[in-house]
Amino acid sequence: MDIAALLPQFGSVIWTLLAFVIALSIIVAIHEYGHYIVGRWSGIDADVFSLGFGPVLFSRVDKRGTKWQFALLPLGGYVKFKGDSNASGGKDEDAMASLSDAERRRTMNGAPLWARAATVAAGPAFNFALSILIFTGVLMLRGEVTDPVKVGELRAVPAQNELQVGDVLLAIEGVDLPSYGESASFQSFLDELPEQEHLSYTVQRGDDTLVVEGPYVYPPVATQIVPRSAADDAGFRAGDIILSVEGSPIYAFDQLRDAVEGAGGEELAFEVWREGDVRELTMTPRSTDEPQPDGSFKTSYRIGIVGGMFFEPATEITGPLSAFTSGVQQTGRIIEGSISGLWHMITGAISTCNLSGPIGIAETSGSMASQGTTSFIWFIAVLSTAVGLLNLFPIPVLDGGHLVFHAYEAVTGRPPSDKALRVLMALGLTLLLSLMLFALSNDLFCP
Repeated sequence: MDIAALLPQFGSVIWTLLAFVIALSIIVAIHEYGHYIVGRWSGIDADVFSLGFGPVLFSRVDKRGTKWQFALLPLGGYVKFKGDSNASGGKDEDAMASLSDAERRRTMNGAPLWARAATVAAGPAFNFALSILIFTGVLMLRGEVTDPVKVGELRAVPAQNELQVGDVLLAIEGVDLPSYGESASFQSFLDELPEQEHLSYTVQRGDDTLVVEGPYVYPPVATQIVPRSAADDAGFRAGDIILSVEGSPIYAFDQLRDAVEGAGGEELAFEVWREGDVRELTMTPRSTDEPQPDGSFKTSYRIGIVGGMFFEPATEITGPLSAFTSGVQQTGRIIEGSISGLWHMITGAISTCNLSGPIGIAETSGSMASQGTTSFIWFIAVLSTAVGLLNLFPIPVLDGGHLVFHAYEAVTGRPPSDKALRVLMALGLTLLLSLMLFALSNDLFCP
């Protein structure tokens, strides 16, 4: 066996695991801190705040008596509140019996209903808050595209390009550009452009108005590679430009899309330009269930390449309020899309292979980390939303299940019996483990 040949693969695995652990640790820490801090504000004491499970690697006790610890297995975390029998909750009858009324009030089981419900709900709420905060920050840093459109940064392209950074685009092929803010008109304008190697651009350069030559606005360039996609597996990288498909030259991203969809899942050969070098890559498009504006899903063939313009448009600072609004909307879209996707999987409208397990999430973590810090941070926000939503599912052992118990208590005036809770928690744990095993099987056996 050639050990040297295995080193790049080994390094890739380590990188994937490291990215996964970092992403998961941040999300779990925020989730559990939500439980802890809202519990503390509500008058509930915490005995242990643990990041990870298993043998404790490091710990310290703060002035409130809470033990903060890092454990060996970084695959989750928990807060054990005063009076809990274990990390999953439950009542420690012996401990509770020895407490005074004032001390019982500072336990999870002895606190008022509102305090318990707020403490439970805080975990998912903090996950959503983290997502919104990250989306807001990234959108503020990215800014908004100037109107009229100005060249901010040029990509390396094989075609002749006479445009320069700072050029303001006035017209293409002699037709005036519509306002970038009118997205429908702007997209319609681009759709009408001839799909050819070169276009003429009328630009404002300083005090001069010039007509220069440049590539098609949306060339077949990979601005981003979708993790675990056909392109990712085939070795495509961000910045690659596809010159031809099956020997036929292409100049526009729409031509690439048409070639992929027209292949019907058959293997395709691509001629790829990468930083001045031309190489041959092959891959087989994969069927993908994509959400539609009406909430339905459509199955199409995709290779996992995200396109873009041959230049990065110049941007201007986005105001905090506008970025925050967009961050909230982005979080809402993820929640809506996740619920819609799950429902369509349950009804059989789309494949259950759309559900990823820990291996798939780990691979996605590594892939997004390899594409840059911003992409990785954005992925953490997306994953945080997904974790918050999952925890709200009405399954015993999850936060959503506990909130259902609290709702029952609010309606009936009494909590479910200890016996009923034990049975329901066992059923919930069985269901959750079954779901995890199913998702893991998707990672191993789905194409």
